Amino acid sequence: MIALLLFLVPLIGGLLTFLPNKSGMARSLALGSALLSLAGVIAGLTLFKQPLYWEFDAEWLQTLGSRFSLKGDAMGMLMSLLTSIGVLLAVLGSWNNDVQGTNRFYGLLLWMQAGMMVVFLASDALLFYFGWELALIPAYFLCSIWGGEKRIAVTFKFFIYTFVGSVLMLIGLIYLQSLTPNHSFQMQAFRNLEIPESKQVWLFWLFFLAFAIKVPVFPFHTWQPDTYTEAPTAGTMLLSGIMLKMGIYGVIRWLIPIAPLGFNQWGPIALALSIIGVVYAAIIAFTQKDVKRLVAYSSISHVGLIAAGIFVWNVQGLQGAMIQMLNHGINVVGMFFVLDIIIRRLGTREMSAMGGIAKSAPQLAITFLIVLLGSVALPLTNGFIGEFLLLMGLYQYNLWAAVIAGLTIIFGAVYMLRAYQHIMLGESNKVTAAFADLDFTEKMVLYTICGLIILIGVFPQPILNLTEPAVNSLLQVVNAKILAIH
Repeated sequence: MIALLLFLVPLIGGLLTFLPNKSGMARSLALGSALLSLAGVIAGLTLFKQPLYWEFDAEWLQTLGSRFSLKGDAMGMLMSLLTSIGVLLAVLGSWNNDVQGTNRFYGLLLWMQAGMMVVFLASDALLFYFGWELALIPAYFLCSIWGGEKRIAVTFKFFIYTFVGSVLMLIGLIYLQSLTPNHSFQMQAFRNLEIPESKQVWLFWLFFLAFAIKVPVFPFHTWQPDTYTEAPTAGTMLLSGIMLKMGIYGVIRWLIPIAPLGFNQWGPIALALSIIGVVYAAIIAFTQKDVKRLVAYSSISHVGLIAAGIFVWNVQGLQGAMIQMLNHGINVVGMFFVLDIIIRRLGTREMSAMGGIAKSAPQLAITFLIVLLGSVALPLTNGFIGEFLLLMGLYQYNLWAAVIAGLTIIFGAVYMLRAYQHIMLGESNKVTAAFADLDFTEKMVLYTICGLIILIGVFPQPILNLTEPAVNSLLQVVNAKILAIH
């Protein structure tokens, strides 16, 4: 029942916020829904650990062979935790913002959460697709209504990219459903299929393109920097922190187990594209003068490393990808929230107009530094364990792959620390000299993020213990299918 509640709470909460009410009530409803969702995930992880409590199955579209089937394994639980944390931080992060149409804004945020929860918990392919689209539509309206000056053109590009990917995935799902003996959309029915290698090759590309656009993997990334820059901060936090994980999750959960032979044949190409994206985005980040675009390209580089860790297909790479999905979500949400504070205070995204903020805002300077150090994977921060495991997985696959992908850590440290030095420690000007330090709500958000960065960095083992059985099981099943052919 926990899985069902994680879908229903934001769905109903979003509906209630859409009803005519005052802006304060909409905020309170959104906050209450986000807190209840997080409480449900924590209860599920601590009090109701057995999979029984994370399962729900009911008739839905019986004529199509689809059931409303939700199941939370270790990976689904971890992504549900990230989603709940991210939405709560997004709600708190926009608490003091002057948003026109507050009820619609928070309603769309919650519906976006409902869609993402379905994606991470669905064990029925059609339901998975339903959640995929349910998350996309609110994201589109959030960006197109509350985004920046170029929001219409940028959001249209974002929608076209992701919609084309969705159509490709739907074609693959319908084909797989036609192959099942009882025409079912159930995940296990798909995994039990014995599909010829020639068919698995084009199935691999149908799904890979859909998921690669969402991640995004080079060269399908061009929608991302503009969208992150123009989207409202709450939207950017959810897009970067959670929504792109839908693509990474889809590769692990659906693509590789269903088309292992296609993955075995074309996985090295996908790995190469991921590594190219790591280096390419890091180099582009060096040239950015707009702080949001800098973090956007940094995100492409870091998620490229996560994708590369998956495609090497070993224990270290997959474990690193699992924990780094959580860590990247926390860190990038923190980065975009810090930038939102700075941009709102100064009225500009240009680094050239910033400098010396640490003198008048020491609490912001300290929390910003902690978030930044987590992003560049300093030891004892959350980013370290994830990127260390990812590079170890790449090293076991190929030394040069690890060396090239490892450049993301070096480049990331250089351009992020350089940006911090310029923004926080440079020469102050008339505007930055009067920069106000953190208010109560901003402290709540950033203290929470900093606490998670340090806690996971010092004590990551519970997360690794949670995901290890699922990783080993998945590797065993997929490797057995590959070996059976060779």
